[in-house]
Amino acid sequence: MATRSQTAAVLLAGALALAACGSGGTSQTPAAKSGGKTLVIDTSFDLKTADPGRTYEPTGLIVGKALYETLLTFDGADVTKPVPALAESYELSEDGKTLTLKLKKGATFADGTPVTADDVVFSLSRVRDMKGTPSFLLDGVEVAKTDDSTITLTSKTANAALPYILPNPALGIINSKVAKQNGATADPQDKAEQYLNANSAGSGPYLIESFNVSNQVVLKANPKYYGAKPAYDKVVIRNVEAATQKLNVQRGDSQVALNLSGDQVTGMPATLQVKKTASANVIFLLANQDEAISKTTPNAKFVEAVRKGVDYAGLLELAGEGSTQAPGVIPSQLLGALPADQATKRDVEGAKAALAASGLSNPTVKLEYPSELTVNGLSFQPLAERIQANLKEVGITVDLQPAPVTTALDNYRNGKEEMGLWYWGPDYPDPNDYLAFLPGKTVGLRAGWKTGAAKEIEAAGEKAGAAVGDDARKQAYADVQNKLNASGPFIPLIQPSQNIVTAGSVTGLEYHPVWTVDVADLGVK
Repeated sequence: MATRSQTAAVLLAGALALAACGSGGTSQTPAAKSGGKTLVIDTSFDLKTADPGRTYEPTGLIVGKALYETLLTFDGADVTKPVPALAESYELSEDGKTLTLKLKKGATFADGTPVTADDVVFSLSRVRDMKGTPSFLLDGVEVAKTDDSTITLTSKTANAALPYILPNPALGIINSKVAKQNGATADPQDKAEQYLNANSAGSGPYLIESFNVSNQVVLKANPKYYGAKPAYDKVVIRNVEAATQKLNVQRGDSQVALNLSGDQVTGMPATLQVKKTASANVIFLLANQDEAISKTTPNAKFVEAVRKGVDYAGLLELAGEGSTQAPGVIPSQLLGALPADQATKRDVEGAKAALAASGLSNPTVKLEYPSELTVNGLSFQPLAERIQANLKEVGITVDLQPAPVTTALDNYRNGKEEMGLWYWGPDYPDPNDYLAFLPGKTVGLRAGWKTGAAKEIEAAGEKAGAAVGDDARKQAYADVQNKLNASGPFIPLIQPSQNIVTAGSVTGLEYHPVWTVDVADLGVK
């Protein structure tokens, strides 16, 4: 959804949580000591609410996934195909405008009442109409009950991304009767948040026992859950800074540490399990195309020189094991990602030739980035320094301009950076989310790239957005990225590693780019 304004702030907030030192992070709760049926997860909190219609922060999505079920979900870490959850089946119309879902029978809320089509219509309409952070997920989508077991979602234009959007925990289905009794109105005047921060109104495998946005959240197994019972009776999610997360998991005070850097997971004891996998965050460079901002960066040959001059292998060394190069703006986990063998290779001589062809002589450019931002434990500062050294070999002088995140974010959002070093994480695991990089769209405008600046790329984006069917969509989004790589102002760099450490007793953990980890999937040896 390229029109939303809050995306960068949401993503930055999630990343800053990786560096945050939460209050109460080092305290030991009784639950941490209580034995095998309790799971203690340490993470750096980015948490505002347990109300699914309002939540969009990483920690909130972990909680929401445990409390509320969605119509569709994903199987483990595989985000290439949505699978049934509360809906037993779904079908997208040939024109991509109508999604029809059949509800499965037997699903019940925490109070034992059945999940109905009316609950679905209310829940989804509430998210859309409250105008909270996740409301953009259903912009322009009409939700209707066809009969007691059938729901239709109708979009004005082709919306093949919708099945990939519905698994987001923000779209969890709530007990509409209970919610209405406690202030839910499905509009901006809705007052159910306070109730939903203390009580569960979902059909998920867990319930809220206690909820504190600064310290910890305690979940307890839902005794009336109609599905497979979770392995853990209680799950304690604590706000802990990364260094303490490492200590806690090593000494057995926790069983899961979610926010450790590549360096921190090096040399872990053999009794612990370390899962390293490329995150879905793509770190990239932008070169501003607005001549009022720069006389240098709009030059296509200059951008080519930068693209060929970056030492991608060197950046991967900095990022550590589990990281991967980003061949395009769409991360490797998603439908439409470019294959690894299409990633740009460093070509110093080619970069020098492109710079010579640009007509620019020994150019100097400013590279802005947020100084205190970390993504998956990786700081932007060493990346910027490495890029500076790389481009010096080509004949480009890079003036590093680190700034506090609020300052850097303002310049980035307002399209004022000559060059910028940033990242993008998926709002939902579908390539449609990456049309934001096109001219006139959210990220495109941040690079001074206005509508009409690249008509061939814009046409390719329109074709991709309207495409229906996996094969057609893969080809269309690959075409968009190839065109972006050939002549766009963005240079995809790397996907840093997501490092998760667990006790040897924990089974079934899979990193997920939307909800990080599904606690109900975790087992115990």
